Amino acid sequence: MSQSSWQPGRGEDEPSAGGMPFPDRRDHAPHSPYPHAWHESGVRTPQPWPPPAVTPMLASHADRERAVDVLRAGYGEGRLAKEEFDQRVARAYAARTVGELAVLVADLPQGPAGIGQGVPAAFLPPPPVTNGKAVGAVVCGALTVVTGGITGIPAVVLGHSARAEIRRSGERGDGLALTGLVLGWLSVAGWALFVVLLVVAGLAASG
Repeated sequence: MSQSSWQPGRGEDEPSAGGMPFPDRRDHAPHSPYPHAWHESGVRTPQPWPPPAVTPMLASHADRERAVDVLRAGYGEGRLAKEEFDQRVARAYAARTVGELAVLVADLPQGPAGIGQGVPAAFLPPPPVTNGKAVGAVVCGALTVVTGGITGIPAVVLGHSARAEIRRSGERGDGLALTGLVLGWLSVAGWALFVVLLVVAGLAASG
C-alpha cells in the first residue's frame, strides 16, 4: 500500500492527504459564479451572489422624439456635425430601449448626467401643470377681505369647476381650489348673515 506523496509545505496544486488536489485560489476570483471564494490564507470566505440582470426599459415613440429633440438642440448649438447628427437621429429612431437613447444624448447638455442612473430626465413625462381655475379661485377668495365679499361667489364657482377639472385631467392645484372654496363660502355666509340681520332689524323696526 503506497503512502500519500503529500508533505507539509507543498503547493496548493499538489495532492492533499485524501488524494485530492487543493483548489487553486485563482479559480475562485470574485467574478466566479461560486458563492464562496478562497482567501489568501486558504480559508474559504462567503461571497455575495452577483446581482440579477436588470431588464432594460423598452423605448416608446415619445422617448425617441424627446431624444431627437435633444439631438436637434445640440446640433443647433454647434455641438454636433451634420453627419454625426444624422447618424444619431437614425440610431434614435431605430433604438429599442431607453438605455440606447440615453447613450446617444449622454454627452449633450439636455441629456442624462450619466448612464445607468435611472431614467434620464429628458425621457420623463412633463410634470403636471397647476389648474388655472384653481389659481383664480384662491385669488378671488383672498380678495373677499378687501372687496367686502364681492368676489366670494366667483371664488365658489371657480373652486368647484377647478376641482372637477383636476379630477379628470390630473392637474395640480386641488389645495388651491379648496382654499378658494372655503374663503368664498365664508364670504357668502357672511353676506347671508348680514342680510338676515337687516331683515330682522327691519321687521323689529316696523313692528
